[in-house]
Amino acid sequence: MNLLKALAAVSSMTLISRILGFVRDAVIARVFGAGAATDAFFVAFKLPNLLRRLFAEGAFSQAFVPVLAEYKHKRGVEATHVLVNKVATALFLALIVVAGLGILAAPLVVAISAPGFLASPDKFDLTVDLLRIVFPYILFISLTSLAAGVLNTYSRFSLPALTPALLNVAMILAATVAAPWFDPPVLALGWGAFLGGLLQLAIQLPALKRLGLIPRWDLDLKDEGVRRILKLMGPAAVGVSVAQVSLLINTLFASFLVTGSVSWLYYADRLMEFPTGMLGVALGTILLPSLAKHYADNDGGEYSRLLDWGLRMTLLLAAPSAVALAVLAVPLIATLFFYGEFTVHDVEMTRTALVAYSAGLVGLILVKVLAPGFYARQNIRTPVKIAIFTLLATQAMNLIFIWPLKHAGLALAIGLGACINAGILFHQLRKQRIYQPQPAWATFLLKLALALLAMAAVLWFGMGSEAQWLGYRAGERVAHLSGLVAGGAGSYFATLWLLGFRPSQFRRRAAE
Repeated sequence: MNLLKALAAVSSMTLISRILGFVRDAVIARVFGAGAATDAFFVAFKLPNLLRRLFAEGAFSQAFVPVLAEYKHKRGVEATHVLVNKVATALFLALIVVAGLGILAAPLVVAISAPGFLASPDKFDLTVDLLRIVFPYILFISLTSLAAGVLNTYSRFSLPALTPALLNVAMILAATVAAPWFDPPVLALGWGAFLGGLLQLAIQLPALKRLGLIPRWDLDLKDEGVRRILKLMGPAAVGVSVAQVSLLINTLFASFLVTGSVSWLYYADRLMEFPTGMLGVALGTILLPSLAKHYADNDGGEYSRLLDWGLRMTLLLAAPSAVALAVLAVPLIATLFFYGEFTVHDVEMTRTALVAYSAGLVGLILVKVLAPGFYARQNIRTPVKIAIFTLLATQAMNLIFIWPLKHAGLALAIGLGACINAGILFHQLRKQRIYQPQPAWATFLLKLALALLAMAAVLWFGMGSEAQWLGYRAGERVAHLSGLVAGGAGSYFATLWLLGFRPSQFRRRAAE
């Protein structure tokens, strides 16, 4: 399979999910605004979502896929199915325990993760109720990630990329249809998340059946493959999830700030997740199986060239996204969220967080490409050391920035921490001779900078006054924003074309 084609397919499926995600957030903003109820839900949902990223999409995927790829390419179909059976059984039992403990210890978990809520008993109790509803989500979504890891290893990328759309559909229906039947109405969002997790797991099963890899019960914790994956998972949880841990700590800090701070950070983070998901997650997803295959074949040259391709694609697509988010912060927020209970003040506060986040967008996406460069080789120690240092640096920046910049300072610390993480990962890949840059990087960066300048000018002058966007009607915002996005993208890619860039230069086949 052509990796550029695979990237386009995964990004397209992710685009559908992200659009539905924005519809979901726009609906939540319209129905619930940005206040105590949304603060409670976002804190409750952030915790199982964090565990999902730590243990499902993060540590588990990075540990599971390289070992699975090795079994697929070296040990055959039967051994691969046995590995899937044993890993699925062990994962299911562990998740049952985690979900049960989360439900029982919900008050303690909320007190630790959002201690500022203790000053408001009603807000605290609502967060506990919501957490108990959504905690089983970690069970469903982690099993979904196991299924996605299998499908991605067999180059079935599209379905796993589309699957998150089901969560958004379930939550949209919960907010628009079910909310009036609950007291308080925000509890409907919790049940929407629960249902969405179940649906995401269910849709993967037919694809696994077609591959002949539906998991069967087979408990064997002493199995060599299971033990290797478990050994990789612990450190990988630290290595690939620094940004998520930082987001949780940010919630702790934000819970002491004015009401609405958690929600402003959430809405800004959702906008950041759009390019992060479409580019970072997509690139990491399609790169990891091929990197693992090249490592299994001891083909260091192809391994390095594939990483080089990933880095160029990241800069080519992430850099314009970062510029666009910073320049178009108010148009984006006003178009997506400025309805109903979402006020002008909410727009302004979310804007400051989004601009701060955008400073680190390229770093956030680069980490998702660079970290697999180590994990595909089953190298644990190096990225773990880097992750621990980055986490400490991020919290130091939190303490520095929170006083003058409030919630925006927390966002800035996340972004700068990601840049530090990416920079050190890159340095170590070079130092350990895992990655050797291909020719013409200086020319590539110069042309990229010129295209970014052209795009920024088009967006800046085409946007007009930010105050105008708050006065536009909904249809006017959508039409104007659509024109800006089209004009910005057109100017960027037209400039690249004039400077000699061609799609054929970025075609690359996946390792078979």
